[in-house]
Amino acid sequence: MVQAGGVAGEQLRSFIERIERLDEERKGIADDIKEVFAGAKAVGFDVKVMRKVIAIRKMDRADRQEQEALLDVYLHAIEGGTLPEPTE
Repeated sequence: MVQAGGVAGEQLRSFIERIERLDEERKGIADDIKEVFAGAKAVGFDVKVMRKVIAIRKMDRADRQEQEALLDVYLHAIEGGTLPEPTE
């Protein structure tokens, strides 16, 4: 094993090459995702809303409910309205 300044060259090269391969895969996947969004847009779907739906679906239920409740509170606060009674 070749050492330069205490660094194992072959092992470092292996890590770097693996990262480079994964980065290329990531770029390919990103391009595929762009194509899917373009296809959805072409048939009339709103890509911005689709991205929001994807972000919401990634959240767990409690976090989503908390965010929706805060959104309601904030909207009512700036609109000068009163909050509806919570339903349980």
